[in-house]
Formats: sequence, C-alpha cells, structure tokens
Amino acid sequence: MNEIKTLIWKEVTLEWRQKYAISGMLLYVVSTVFICYLSFNLKRNQLTPIVWNTLFWIILLFTAVNAIAKSFSQERYGRLLYYYNLCSPQAIILSKIIYNCLIMIVLSMIGFGFYAFVMGNPVGDPGLYLLSIMLAAIGFASVLTLVAGIASKAENSATLMTVLSFPIILPMLLMTIRLAKNAIDGLDWDSSMDEIRTLLAIDAIVVTLSYLLFPYLWRS
Repeated sequence: MNEIKTLIWKEVTLEWRQKYAISGMLLYVVSTVFICYLSFNLKRNQLTPIVWNTLFWIILLFTAVNAIAKSFSQERYGRLLYYYNLCSPQAIILSKIIYNCLIMIVLSMIGFGFYAFVMGNPVGDPGLYLLSIMLAAIGFASVLTLVAGIASKAENSATLMTVLSFPIILPMLLMTIRLAKNAIDGLDWDSSMDEIRTLLAIDAIVVTLSYLLFPYLWRS
C-alpha cells in the first residue's frame, strides 16, 4: 500500500507540473461539445434523447483513449528500470489504474456537466446516469491501462492498443449505453440491476487480471 500511495502521488505531481491529461482532455471535451452544439443548433428537433446519449458516449470513449493511451509509452526506459528495481509490478499497475480511474471520473463528470449545459439534459434519473458514468470511467480506465502496458512493449503501440482494447471496450460500451438509456427514460433501478452487476463484474475481472498478469509482462 505504501508503494501504491507513493506512485499515485508521483503521478499527481507529474500531472500538476505538466498538466497534460487534464488540460489537453478538457480542451478536447469542450471543443467537441461545442462542435456538436454548432452542428445541432439549427436542427434541435433531430437531437432525440438517443442521439444525445450516443454522442456523449462517443465523446467520452475517445476522451478515455486519448487520456490513457500514453500511460506507459510516455515513461522513459531509465525511469521504468528505476521502478523495476524499487517497486513491485502489482504496485505499478494498481497505481496506474487508480490514477487513471480518478482522471477519467473527473473528466467524465466535468464533460457531462458541460455537455448537459450546452446540449440540454433529457435525463430522467440523474443519479442512475451518473452511476453509469462512474462505472464506465472505471471500466475504460482499467481496460485501457492494461492494454497500454501491453502495447508499450511493441513498436506500433497505437495500432496494437486499438486492436486489443476494441473487443473488451465494445461490450462494456453497449452495456453502459443500455444503462444510460434506462436512466434517460427514468426507469426504476430494479430494471437496471443486471446491467449494473455486469459492469461491476467486468471492472472487477479486468482489475484482477491486471494484478495477476502484469508481473509477467513487467519482467520482459
């Protein structure tokens, strides 16, 4: 736990100095939402709740990919060797996952607030919709962190990350969109428990696999 806390604090300190993920991704979210606003400003009748929901999750997915894709590739070889001598691989991957989850939750909440302010808010149950955002943010961060670690060992890491993450992200995204649609329709939480349990199970499986498999990748 001490190693994880120290590594998370290191990530926060580097982010505070460089301000890469937060500032860059906030600019990406704001500009994308503004483009959507300009595109649908004259055709508000065409912006149905389904289109509103789909646009938001597309923006959130690309935000997650751009924010987490460089989790390992931006680390220099000397720094990775330094971590190899001091920290356990479990602490490395868990600290990366926790930090990326925090980043994604912050970006998702800010993005949702700005998106709802600019594009309107047709959500019938905001609590359930915010829960779907949190589960999706944790799932995206966990999957993309593990895939970024695997892709960093290859030369063409961007292409490999896309190929490896797509089969895992797609069912998670479909389940999240279904849960968000229930929130927009204002359905009871009981009707969405299957989706919530499935997303929690996917998040737990990804974190567990990262904890078990990353040490073999780290030794290479």
